[in-house]
Amino acid sequence: MIALSVSKNQIPIPNIEGTEAETTVSFFQGGHKESLYWGTYRPNVYLGIRARTPQSLVAGLMWTCVKDGRFSMRHVCQNADELKKYGWMRHNGRDYGHQELVDQDMTLMTSFFKSKEDGSGYGGDWTVRIDVRNENSKLSEDLQQTAHLFFYLADEDGNALSLSRDLLDIHDNSLLAFGSRKDIGSWHLHLTSMDDLEVHYSGFKTPHIHNLSDLVQQNLGAQVRKFGHLQLSDTSDDSSNILVFQVGCQGGSIPFRADIAFVSGTDLGGNSRLKDRLNSLTGTLLTTRLDEKEREFDDKFKNSFSLTDELDFESISIGKAAVANLMGGIGYFYGQSKISLPKTSDFKSGERYISYWPAELYTAVPSRPFFPRGFLWDEGFHQLLIWRWDIQICLDIVGHWLDLMNVEGWIPREQILGAEALSKVPEEFVLQHPTNGNPPTLFLVLRDLVFGMKKNKFTAAERDQISSFLERAFVRLEAWFQWFNTTQSGMATSSYFWHGRDNTTTRELNAKTLSSGFDDYPRASHPGDEERHLDLRCWMLLAADCMYSISKLLRKEKELGKEYGSTAKLLSDFAILNQMHFDDAYGAYFDFGNHTEKVRLSWQEVGGTNHYASRELVREVLERPRLRFVPHIGYVSLFPFMWRILPPDSLILEKQLDLISNRSILWTDYGLRSLSKTSSMYMKRNTEHDPPYWRGPIWMNMNYLILSSLHHYSKENGPYKDKAKTMYSDLRSNLIRNIVRNYQQTGYFWEQYDQKKGKGKGARVFTGWTSLVLLIMAEAYSEW
Repeated sequence: MIALSVSKNQIPIPNIEGTEAETTVSFFQGGHKESLYWGTYRPNVYLGIRARTPQSLVAGLMWTCVKDGRFSMRHVCQNADELKKYGWMRHNGRDYGHQELVDQDMTLMTSFFKSKEDGSGYGGDWTVRIDVRNENSKLSEDLQQTAHLFFYLADEDGNALSLSRDLLDIHDNSLLAFGSRKDIGSWHLHLTSMDDLEVHYSGFKTPHIHNLSDLVQQNLGAQVRKFGHLQLSDTSDDSSNILVFQVGCQGGSIPFRADIAFVSGTDLGGNSRLKDRLNSLTGTLLTTRLDEKEREFDDKFKNSFSLTDELDFESISIGKAAVANLMGGIGYFYGQSKISLPKTSDFKSGERYISYWPAELYTAVPSRPFFPRGFLWDEGFHQLLIWRWDIQICLDIVGHWLDLMNVEGWIPREQILGAEALSKVPEEFVLQHPTNGNPPTLFLVLRDLVFGMKKNKFTAAERDQISSFLERAFVRLEAWFQWFNTTQSGMATSSYFWHGRDNTTTRELNAKTLSSGFDDYPRASHPGDEERHLDLRCWMLLAADCMYSISKLLRKEKELGKEYGSTAKLLSDFAILNQMHFDDAYGAYFDFGNHTEKVRLSWQEVGGTNHYASRELVREVLERPRLRFVPHIGYVSLFPFMWRILPPDSLILEKQLDLISNRSILWTDYGLRSLSKTSSMYMKRNTEHDPPYWRGPIWMNMNYLILSSLHHYSKENGPYKDKAKTMYSDLRSNLIRNIVRNYQQTGYFWEQYDQKKGKGKGARVFTGWTSLVLLIMAEAYSEW
């Protein structure tokens, strides 16, 4: 039974030591916490900096653009801006990142650098270098008139920020603003440049920092109407907690460069020491330090991924962009999730939800413009790459996710924390449902770490960190496993089904299974408790096997591991798996449930407003459903193959290889389709407004897992070894070639790829699990 209340004050949260406490316990401490305090942790904006603390100083960048005579402001990442390109070319996740943004004829390059010096406040100092250049030798008239940048600093806690007295004479005094906070002490913000810069400013007092773009545009609009000049008003509200600085060259000329340095702990050192620190964060010394960081990134990339000689320079550059955008897309969020109440609940009259406790989350995000927030099942795939880049960051992120677990062992699948995150989410997706799960993909990375420990892949210090983390995390992992094992279990022994499908839908061709991550992938036509979902059974095998391995590593197998070992053995039993999910007629594995293929959407007249009828697509069932296999070959069918349950000499393995390699079923020149061309649901809309999502297009996360298993079977002795090897080589080449081609043509990674022509589809700037292309390039796969 799931608890209705998830208030932190009412429900004790299991901490990492296994005792009951009313507060969560963080997984990061000491120097590790401080070293990651400041960062580019606002991935939803083109450049955003904040600290990992609930009420932080936040900084960011805006700029103006005129297109077809219309003025607009760039700030929040969005496709409507139509930037030709933007993203991190290098980012180490800690103290350095370099980004390029191309907007019409203007190129912006932003470099982030962080350092901890003697006298620095908590978390150290940081600086942003902004280079503005023109793409063409002759600038358009619009660009000449509007080449203005707006750098801002805001205090989420509402603390007043002070302006420098000499702000409008920036040549003699570089100080822009100053203030003080409990976390970092006193601080200064400086601007330096070799160019003849002009600075204007405006100060605002408001708690609504996520609406900052509107405030700036309103200020500029008023100035244009009054004076005909596109410049801030050089005024400030009393006790302003937001300061915006307009920076540009006289007459809007380009190119120009500006260094904006944030110096903390200014009350701790003398003036000469502060001057030295400022000099090291700007000008020629900053150039030297950025060059060093670029070389360090390239060296670490080479050592972390060991790409083969077959890859050309362009492919390697795209591999760098993959890890850079993933690391640069890590964000910090703080807020309260909204948890739905059961329809029968009378918790509060008229209330549809209750609030989770205030929580923080440090996480990578799938897409900066479309999904700039945490998604549970995406995060496990992100960490497959991140742990190979920075094990500390990986453990920190996993720890933050486990800190979101309630007393029942449930973790909300989508994290919409804070006003900035909430502003990007349609209302119907805000509520989280405590009866519904999400694939426990974090076990993918934990299994990698445990196997790496066995194979001595880590340094002694890393081994200690991983062991300590697993020891502390074990009680939460247990709770997570038990939540799945009890709430998602099916009617038949060792069966499971995803809860949350709508069995009353009259609009959907096939009731969605959002909790599975596969959204509109076809399941049984009539949802019910009799369902057996093949993918969830395999996720539970992964979780049980991983828990058993962790138990052995921590020497807990006698007291705790026996249950996990027996569960893993049962779920990996080849005969039982075949009995419950294998269809001899198709030679494929399927879900099982109450199903008919004779379901369609048809136009029907329905009652409308003002006595006018309207036409809508309505679900029609033309045949009584019956309990049977659900005959749709696709990603779900391949889960036993992906989990390597099939013996290498099994005829069933041969049948899976045949399905994968068949061009009429899954194979394309760009990767494997999510659903077979032979399926009755192939590329069918699920509603009038829902185009096919997991019904044909190519997705990188599943292609990576399938490729990983092809690699495994290509090395296993058996009659299908050579066939698996050939298929592995061909599929790997197809995936790399298509993603590289799309990146070259568009400047972006994509959410999915068209199965007919390989063109990027869905959300663009979707690094997320599409960054797994780098692991494919490096042939870095999970082993167990």
